Amino acid sequence: MPVIEVNQLHKRYRDQVAVHDVSFSVEEGEIFGVLGRNGAGKTTTVECIEGLRSPDGGSISVLGLHPARDRAELRRVLGIQLQASELPDKLRVAEAIELYASFYPSPADPRELLERWGLGAKRNTAFGNLSGGQKQRLSIALALVGNPRVAILDELTTGLDPQARRDAWESIEQIRRGGVTVVLVTHFMEEAERLCDRIAVIDAGRVVALDTPAGLVAGLIGGQRLRFRPSIPFEDAVLTQLAEVESVRRSGPHVEVTGGGDLLHAVTSALARHQVVPGDLRLEQATLDDAFVALTGPAAEN
Repeated sequence: MPVIEVNQLHKRYRDQVAVHDVSFSVEEGEIFGVLGRNGAGKTTTVECIEGLRSPDGGSISVLGLHPARDRAELRRVLGIQLQASELPDKLRVAEAIELYASFYPSPADPRELLERWGLGAKRNTAFGNLSGGQKQRLSIALALVGNPRVAILDELTTGLDPQARRDAWESIEQIRRGGVTVVLVTHFMEEAERLCDRIAVIDAGRVVALDTPAGLVAGLIGGQRLRFRPSIPFEDAVLTQLAEVESVRRSGPHVEVTGGGDLLHAVTSALARHQVVPGDLRLEQATLDDAFVALTGPAAEN
């Protein structure tokens, strides 16, 4: 049985549909990514899962619990790191995490959590005096203090510098190794590709793709690009007849071939049969960013 099941979720704000018939499931022990641009509907989706918003249609189950009807039970097994959250400015870091720990029967060690998230030296610092990145790390620690079975992390690394972001990635992998299922909401492609076992790509309130990061990239048309300078002229048909080749384009003395599968082997073998030596050979692999743009279109200009 999946840890989380979302079926035909629908959410509307007056005349605007924020989430339109979204469906997916999350398996135990995986890091499941919800990927999309700002405003795509991903935060509304997870807030319905958390019970913070009431959906207008569809069904949601988290560990067999209904987010609204079983809210008290859900809070004991679900850790939430919100995209934006505030605490009283004068509340000290240690006071905040000890307060949250008191809400749970078997909490994590507050000191250990503060050290893991780089806040040990800030334990006596007031919340209002923390930097944006430090506030973000505190919100993550608060989400994990109850030893949840499922953790939902919304824009986990927003506001963190590159090194702190990578430290956070390692911590999330440690959380998963500890048996916690993680739902990670993000718009960072590198983060999704590094951490997630599977990804639901949401665009304009709809799931437009659901696959592993590698699967999303593999499904991209022209997912590989091979560029070279041939030693002698040859006809395009030498390559266009290959199953792995989707297109052949010439630019001055260079040839650019797009395709998939074992493109490099297929092209070099065909060229060798015609005594063509590919000079300056370069293979470029598509990335998750390429797949995302292909699925959702280019970003709108401001």
